[in-house]
Amino acid sequence: MTRPTVRVARAADLPGLLGIYNHYVLHTHVTFDNEPFTLDTRKPWFEQFDGRRRQCWVAYQAEQALGYACSTVLKPKQAYETSVEVSVYLAPEALGRGTGTALYRALLDGLSHEDVHRAYALVAQPNEASMALHRTFGFSPAAHLTEVGRKFGRYWDVVWLERAMPAPASNRGNV
Repeated sequence: MTRPTVRVARAADLPGLLGIYNHYVLHTHVTFDNEPFTLDTRKPWFEQFDGRRRQCWVAYQAEQALGYACSTVLKPKQAYETSVEVSVYLAPEALGRGTGTALYRALLDGLSHEDVHRAYALVAQPNEASMALHRTFGFSPAAHLTEVGRKFGRYWDVVWLERAMPAPASNRGNV
């Protein structure tokens, strides 16, 4: 089996990304969104990606989106600007094939060239596959919030994971 192509996402990718995300909205607890998005309601999410601290990478194979990984603002206050939240979502048929690893490798490499000090991932529990993926990339637990989200008639825990990011080469020695 050939490896998927991983590249920076483009506006034309939004329908594929939307389909992947809406699967998780409708069928899993891994996102706390409860209602599926439309192209119009998801467009503002996509328009935030600036190629700097906010990045979105997509994996494609045979013209089909297999998954995406992105970094977004952790909190909208200026003091948080060097911290990002990262996430990865895969099409069900892409699970367990190394696609998440390839996407996170691209995302974290892209972020390594930016002024990002910490990356955070919020993982709804249980989700051992996501926990394992994050451990592979050096994320460690920072907080465990119990019963913080309600979906499908029950409460779910969330583990916050964090990873220190290396200073960009252009900033090394300037601190």
